[in-house]
Amino acid sequence: MNITVKPLPDVELPPLRVVGKPLRRVDALGKAVGATVYSGDYTMPKMLHAKVFRSSEPSARIARLDVSKARALPGVVIILTATDLPDAKLVTDMPGQTGQKRRAGSDAPVLAADVVRFAGEPIALVAAETLAIAEQALDLIEIEYQPLPGVYDPLEALKPGAPVVHSPDNVVATWKVRKGDVEVGKSLADVVVENTFEVPFIDHAYIEPESGVAWLDEKGVITIRVCTQVVEHFRNIARAVGVPQNKIHIQGTLLGGGFGGKEDVTVEIFLALLTRATGRPVRLEYTREESLLAHSKRHPFIIKHRTGVKKNGRITFAEIEMLSNSGAYPYLSPYVLLYATVAATGPYRVDHLKVDSVSVATNNPFTSAFRGFGAAQAAVAYEQQMDEIAKTLGMHPLEVRRVNYIKTGDRIGTNQEIKSAVWLEESATRAIAALGEKTPAEGSVKIGQGFASYMQSYGRITWFHDTSRSWVGLELDGTVVVRCGVPDLGAGQVNALCQIAAEVLGVPLDNVAIYSTDSALTPLAGTSTATRQLYMSGNATKQAATAIRDVLLERASKHFEEAPEDLDIADSVVFVKAHPEHNLPLADLAAMCASEGLPLANLAQFCAPFTTSLNPEDLQGDIYPDFTFGAHAVEVAVDTETGEITLLKSAACHDVGRAINPTAVVGQIQGGGAQGLGYALTEEVKVREGRLQTRSLSEYLVPTSKDIPTTEAIILESGSGVGPFGAKGIGEPSLTPAAPAVANAVADALGVRIHSLPLTPEKVLEAVKRAREGAR
Repeated sequence: MNITVKPLPDVELPPLRVVGKPLRRVDALGKAVGATVYSGDYTMPKMLHAKVFRSSEPSARIARLDVSKARALPGVVIILTATDLPDAKLVTDMPGQTGQKRRAGSDAPVLAADVVRFAGEPIALVAAETLAIAEQALDLIEIEYQPLPGVYDPLEALKPGAPVVHSPDNVVATWKVRKGDVEVGKSLADVVVENTFEVPFIDHAYIEPESGVAWLDEKGVITIRVCTQVVEHFRNIARAVGVPQNKIHIQGTLLGGGFGGKEDVTVEIFLALLTRATGRPVRLEYTREESLLAHSKRHPFIIKHRTGVKKNGRITFAEIEMLSNSGAYPYLSPYVLLYATVAATGPYRVDHLKVDSVSVATNNPFTSAFRGFGAAQAAVAYEQQMDEIAKTLGMHPLEVRRVNYIKTGDRIGTNQEIKSAVWLEESATRAIAALGEKTPAEGSVKIGQGFASYMQSYGRITWFHDTSRSWVGLELDGTVVVRCGVPDLGAGQVNALCQIAAEVLGVPLDNVAIYSTDSALTPLAGTSTATRQLYMSGNATKQAATAIRDVLLERASKHFEEAPEDLDIADSVVFVKAHPEHNLPLADLAAMCASEGLPLANLAQFCAPFTTSLNPEDLQGDIYPDFTFGAHAVEVAVDTETGEITLLKSAACHDVGRAINPTAVVGQIQGGGAQGLGYALTEEVKVREGRLQTRSLSEYLVPTSKDIPTTEAIILESGSGVGPFGAKGIGEPSLTPAAPAVANAVADALGVRIHSLPLTPEKVLEAVKRAREGAR
């Protein structure tokens, strides 16, 4: 594509010494040399090994459950069933809330008692002296099912007379948006474009399956060392186990990936129940096959777009219908649907809008959080729709978008004003330009280029009243300690806090140590979800460090007889700005402050904006703290004889506000992009009549480094975000535009669109057939 790159607006970012530098992350060396200890690496003396007995049926009544033979097996210490846990419920509502009312009907049984609602639902827990004995015990458990009618298609689930997964009906949640007058918009339209798009179940496929070890300490506290995105789960675990909240202690580890799949409780309640019952340490680790069966999936969606446009490409109205498959239990389906609903129109101005969304229960695997959280599914639809509008009007896809891009100060469909920079054309033109000229087509191989723009929130829903806490302390030798409950998913969350503290307190990054992810010993920082940790915990850390800096400079002003604003700290030295030779080692200043009883530590709490919840019948008002904007572009080669799609080039451009660590940002852009490319081309959890068909990584196809090119990451910095130093979130946004960019590139190559993901060779050949028949 021949594209003129739009110049960036003039932005003057304040100079920084540590933030913004591609420094080696504080967790990098341990991971590089294999010294990092993950949750699955932990063992303890006299430890029991646990396994979970799961349903083989997707919809059935448990007619008989007999564990007597398994209990009699030598080496089996305990087997727990629902009869042993009469009140144990698993909270499946949005985690990490503090004082907010949970949605009614959001709980699920820890162990199924009478009815199973999906294949893989837990029925019994086994703890034995060895893993082999625990596995043998599973084979000795006897169960008889009475099959019940199931429902597996969300469209069928909405029909009268469909089997009901949870009474009174299968509707899990609904949201609506109304803006302007759609009938007026219809009267203004020259052309109406209609399309339906579908996306499938997909799995998180993180490199580290779920695992943990639990034990009783000398105070009777159940301690759980586990890979989790939410240490605040200790409250829900206590509720399920039936102990006070201060009797559950979560020690989180560095994660080998989460992507939302470890946002919900995984092994924690099982471990706590078994440890409490036996008084011994218990270890539970899922195999890859068990992980695929047991944990949540990304929501499948069916999304219908009906868009009216003028001949110049201006959108006059949009009617959008969204249907998501919740699976057997609600979990976070209502909120994923909310995010999708708000994102339904993408980064485009639509004055006359109607969005109707519904999430439906089925007897399929349950669905919950996944990187992109509904906004990714919405983008697959709205960006393909924009390309189809361009095709219908005979316009360039960029030109149609340019006519409709929102701008700073505009209001989206829910009437929330966009206050930060909106560099949509700036990012799109750079991503497209990075592809260069099209690779020449050859024979049956056709070449296509495509791109996608997006907008995505970062930070949690503002009516959750989100908070985060961080403690920063300056030691007497001038080194810095940060304590914060932030879980690190591998994205560099803890490193970002260290760079922020180092920047504010004027010390090298190597002089900062951090303790994190402990529900009892580190200040609670909330969930590592919703691309919120840099925004929330980053701001909390900056606040705490700034409080210490203020103490230091106030004391130094007396020493130098200079105003605090005329002093600075860098490289562990305090100095007069106008005369740097007048300086004092930071350690000496710390000693002065300590001798005078001045505080060298601070616990700060950062609060996101607090709003009230909105009317689900007409979402109008603020929902998120802010948004990230950007684009992804790809070039593909499509073999029209074999259906094979080869990714040739990939480029992504995102405005991250301010890159705390550019190397980490590049990693997020490339990693998220790779995940989105897999979403487009290969990844699908196949379910037939409620039963998983892709039971291992031999059937569930994750792209490897040989399957995709390295994405060229282009970082823009508007400095306009609400995170520390003007940063915006990039963890989830990096994934969102990749899949629709591929879909648009394949459509460009073939001249015909495939409306469902993944874009398999079979679908390509069918599209080629349709195109040839249409040309006759």
